[in-house]
Amino acid sequence: MNPAQHGAAVAAQAAGFVATVKAADLSAPVPTCPGWTLADLTQHVGSVHRWFTELLRRRIQQPPTSREVDLRLPQDRDGLPDWLAASAAEAAEVFAATDLDAPMWAWGVDQHARFWVRRMLFETLVHRADAELALGITPHIHRALAVDGIDEFLTNLPFASSFAPLTAQLRAPDRTIRFSCTDGDGDGEWLVGLRPDGFALVADHAEARTADATVRGSAADLLLLLYGRMDRQSDAFRLLGDQDLLTHWFTHSAF
Repeated sequence: MNPAQHGAAVAAQAAGFVATVKAADLSAPVPTCPGWTLADLTQHVGSVHRWFTELLRRRIQQPPTSREVDLRLPQDRDGLPDWLAASAAEAAEVFAATDLDAPMWAWGVDQHARFWVRRMLFETLVHRADAELALGITPHIHRALAVDGIDEFLTNLPFASSFAPLTAQLRAPDRTIRFSCTDGDGDGEWLVGLRPDGFALVADHAEARTADATVRGSAADLLLLLYGRMDRQSDAFRLLGDQDLLTHWFTHSAF
């Protein structure tokens, strides 16, 4: 996927989320977000939309010193799905008026406005999956979207320690983990290198290079696994190589 497609994908994922929770009992628990109900999940997603939209509108150039934003929350819980839809609509208007290539502060690698649209996309997608799983629905994630999400996650994870402090412990004496998609052709391979001083994607890696550990699964399943929404011991995955290294990764990487 390219940056121009991300805005439309945000709208589609938000619409899917709203459709999922619209007729649901918003007091239902969300097992993949312990302690949250569907109401909490919906409010969180809408709040993220409004916060990221405000960052884009202001085109911030430095880390924000406050997260205060007028959420305009509905008076009662049943209004949350429509409120989320309105939040997504407001985000779409700002996307349309924003130069996605404009320089902008971001906590990840890509210091441009497009970072925030892509980040909003996968925040929305993963929580849409949370809502569906809470209601006993198997999430469907298009492969191209899942591949882009895996890449976004692994690219930015080394910079997430400010809100995911366990990632700072993802260190090892020059070890590698490969994540490999079992569906589709061409794309779908990522090699992560763990060093004594941190970790990062290995950008230029040969397909034949042997990793110390490998995780194989469909793109959609790998995306949910990386976000801690699936158990790596599931039959959906094939785990090869150093199992202790994989335990170290999954213990410290999800956020």
